[in-house]
Amino acid sequence: MTEIINIKNVNKVYKGNNTPALNNFSLAINEGVTGILGPNGAGKTTLIHIITGLIKDFKGELKCFDYKLPQKINKLKPLIGIVPQEIALYEELTAVENLKFFGSLYKIDKKIISQNIENYLTELGLYNRRNDKIKSYSGGMKRRINIICGMLHEPNLLLLDEPTVGVDVQSKKVILDFLKTLSKKGTNIIYTSHLMEDVQFLCDTVSIIDNGKLIESGKIDDLISKYDNCNNLEDVFVHLTGKALRD
Repeated sequence: MTEIINIKNVNKVYKGNNTPALNNFSLAINEGVTGILGPNGAGKTTLIHIITGLIKDFKGELKCFDYKLPQKINKLKPLIGIVPQEIALYEELTAVENLKFFGSLYKIDKKIISQNIENYLTELGLYNRRNDKIKSYSGGMKRRINIICGMLHEPNLLLLDEPTVGVDVQSKKVILDFLKTLSKKGTNIIYTSHLMEDVQFLCDTVSIIDNGKLIESGKIDDLISKYDNCNNLEDVFVHLTGKALRD
């Protein structure tokens, strides 16, 4: 498969903290759907922020679609979309108003943005509520709008940080089915989550991080077979990261 991201010996230390968030971290990510897993504080969000250009002051080498970061981040931005863990919506605006605002940030024809808004609202079951204010939405509905915001410019790579956290079962199923269909259409996805069953459903491969280091990477079935007494991805994760609480 074609490599889309190459990370070599990346180090990131936050100001006032002696422990690296990423410690000599190296990883190659291929086309498809990749899960990035790790306990709290493992370095997952830091990695996402470096890939998307939100963090520029790091050491090491990182290329995404052959663009070297952070130097070529402006060339990369049109190719990537990000769905943050935090809900980033205006509560007093309707869903359509929010999406038109975020769509205006991309240099894309307004007709294309409008068509994408209509299509994604329909696919994610929100079209009938499109003119309601976001403050009237449930948590799961807000999560779905959050995802659409990152998809309006039809990126080659979509990065999602805990996109199903705190949502109801029905919303989670709609989100995962939507992402599965999106990946089959050719969108590459990087997906972080603590919900192992979601990752096992969606992802082709996973990379497990702990203490800022890569500790394992590969196809899910291969990893389950590799370790004794592991019957699923959660067993592998606990085997590699331990049972100690990470509050």
